[in-house]
This record gives sequence, structure tokens and C-alpha cells, in this order.
Amino acid sequence: MKTLLSLIALSVAAAGAPAVAQDSPGPLRIEITEGVIEPLPFAIPTFVAENAAAQEWADRITRVVSEDLTGTGLFRELPRDAFITQVSSFDSNVSYADWKAINAQALITGAVSATPDGQLTVKFRLFDVFAESQLGEGLQFNGTSDGWRRIAHKVADAVYSRITGEGGYFDSRVVFVSERGPKDDRQKRLGVMDYDGANVQYLTDSSTIVLAPRFSPSGDRVLYTSYETGFPKIYELDVGTVSRTALPVPAEGMTFSPRYAPDGRTIIFSLSDNGNTDIYRLRPGGAPEALTTAPSIETAPSYSPDGSQIVFESDRSGTPQLYIMPANGGEARRISFGEGRYGTPVWSPRGDLIAFTKQNAGRFHIGVMRTDGSEERLLTASFLDEGPTWAPNGRVLMFTRETSGAGGESALYSVDVSGRNLKRVPVDGAASDPAWSPLLP
Repeated sequence: MKTLLSLIALSVAAAGAPAVAQDSPGPLRIEITEGVIEPLPFAIPTFVAENAAAQEWADRITRVVSEDLTGTGLFRELPRDAFITQVSSFDSNVSYADWKAINAQALITGAVSATPDGQLTVKFRLFDVFAESQLGEGLQFNGTSDGWRRIAHKVADAVYSRITGEGGYFDSRVVFVSERGPKDDRQKRLGVMDYDGANVQYLTDSSTIVLAPRFSPSGDRVLYTSYETGFPKIYELDVGTVSRTALPVPAEGMTFSPRYAPDGRTIIFSLSDNGNTDIYRLRPGGAPEALTTAPSIETAPSYSPDGSQIVFESDRSGTPQLYIMPANGGEARRISFGEGRYGTPVWSPRGDLIAFTKQNAGRFHIGVMRTDGSEERLLTASFLDEGPTWAPNGRVLMFTRETSGAGGESALYSVDVSGRNLKRVPVDGAASDPAWSPLLP
């Protein structure tokens, strides 16, 4: 009999592929048809509160772990009123027959203890019900009650990784532009939140327009464009102290579309001067270096994960298309050849795909393609979808969707790289320009 790990790992790898079905002599069977995966049913009894102070946190942490997993579209939580067995102790033996009877294929059990000064200890175990075995060793996480959501995300990441064989992405943050007011007088400020829209904190006020925030590889700094001088200029903001500095570039010209190199120290950006827009690089202690010199608009650069190449948008062929060049500049090769206009490319953390915005026949799309331009797939379609950003594990994209009309509003959406599980990210008010952080340390 195949294990839970091998079955779900294969299902994830095949998402978005032609019809695939698995033959298995046991009851663990996941069928995929053109990327449609039957969510894996799992049971998660409320984590055991090992002392009275832990009860509130046990309930909350269990809910967030469940919401993280079900939110992927790969998992389905079984209702607790169907449970035959109640878990009263973390060390209780697992009655596999009872969980099989309700068709639970995975079982997650856990326990929480709390101290009077707000310290939490959370431990969990994961079981493959049909194989009647534990998947990996039990894990324990420690933290404060203020960080209870992070602990829950870490548990969910560990469960997700053990079942899919891939990295998690729940313990991460997203920086974005929070918007208020009518379209003709929109107030904007930078916000940062958990990946699921919780714990919003604001990094700037709304006294000036801000655009295109981008996290550093370490997640402690953010680059963004501000119009506080009347022209677009790039600033770097320390997330912890909320202090900022202007990028040391020439006063003349407009600078925008910044992004960090994988080393976290080098920055690439666009500079527009005298009607021409090129891509520049700024290394520590150095002066800006032009990487392109074409008489066209070059913008939206993004490094490959190994830092050796840059993908960018250029209209040198007459319409905006995607190009790749060496990280030091030089000859660029075009990779987009479909109908329509391409922009805002961003390299996957895995290095295998490039996400982009596409405009064609009056519709906007978020799409992905291989780094040689092959296997283009459009994941979304609407009045206006733009600006994709990758989850740390390269499996999910977040982007901006705007509705039409005078009352139209921007919102954040996410979609699986296969095109499944499109959903709105619950943020209070309008929001745009998301950028995903790496996994938090």
C-alpha cells in the first residue's frame, strides 16, 4: 500500500498537468484530472490544553492550523461531530480503526501548555491513518502568547511539508499598499500582514502616494517608491524600526520598480531621464550602473534565484514583452511570444518559472511560463489582474485584482500555480501591490 506521503506528493507534482490517475491497492487514492485534485481528508481534534491557562490558546492554534491547510485547496477538514475517538492526552495511543471509519487519511494531534508570564509550548504529531504510522518525529515549538499565530503557522508548515514533500509558506508575511478613498483621490500607505491577512501593521502614513513595495531576502527591509517629492523616488525601510532612507541615486530623473538581488545588498531599479527608461544596478558603496541602454522603456526587473540573470519588461519590439539578460547586463533574449502585452515579470523562488501580467483582447491575466518562454499558462482572467508575487515555496501567487467602474476597488487575491484555488485575501479595505516575504526565521 502506498503511503500518504507518496500519494499526496505525486498529486502536488502533477497539478496542472494532463489527466493523471493513480492506481493503488489500498484506500489512499488521489485522482487528478487536468489539475483538479480531490482534497485530502484530515482530522484535527482540538489540541489538548495541558493546563488551564492553555485552553484559549489550544483552541485558537488548532483553528489556525486547520485554516492554513484547508486554505491550500489540497486538504479537507473532517467535522468534529463525526469523530468516534476523543483525544484527551497527547500521548494517547491512536485508534486507527476509528479514524479509518470516518475516512480520515491524515490525523494531527497536539498539545499546548502556558505559563503565567505568557510563554507557550506547542507540540504536535502527524499520522498516516491508512498506513497506521506516524509521519516523522513529533515536534515542539516555543514562543510567547503574542506570537501564537506564528506558532500555529509553523505547525501547519511542518504538516504541509511532511505530507507534500515541499516547503511550507504559512509562516511568512506580505507587504502591500493599503488604499482608502475614492478612485480620484485615493490615499495610500504601506502595510504588512501575515500571509492570510491577519496582524496588519502600517509602515507609512497616507500623506503621499506609495507604490511597489518589495521585501529583502532576509525579510527585514522593504524597498518602495514614494511620490513625496512630486516625482517617484525609491526608499528603503527597516521593518523593525520603521525608519527609512532614500536610495543614493542622482537627483535628476525618476526612479521606480526596485527589487533586491538574492544577496540582499545589491538593488536593481528603473531610472527614467530625458524620456528614456533603463534598468540600473546599485551595489553597496558604489554608484548606479546602467545595465540597459536601449532607446526604449526597460522596467520591472527581477533576479533569478541564483542571481545570475535578470528578467525584465521592455517595449523594444514595439509592445511590452519579457526579456532575460545576464545579471551584469549585455545581450537580452526575448521569451514572450504569445498574443498581447506582457509585464511585471517575477522569477519563482524555485527558479523554474516566471510569473507575469498579460493584457490581451481587453482582459488582464496572471500567467506563468518556463524561463525559456515555453509552456505559457494563464491562471486568471478579469477586468484587471496585475503584479504577481510568489509564495516562498513557489506554489502560490498573490496579485492585485481591480473591479471596473467608478466604484471599482482593488483587492488582493491568491491562486495556486496550477490555476486552482483562486480566492480573495481578507484585508480590511482596498489593497494592492502585494510582495511576499521569505519564510520568517
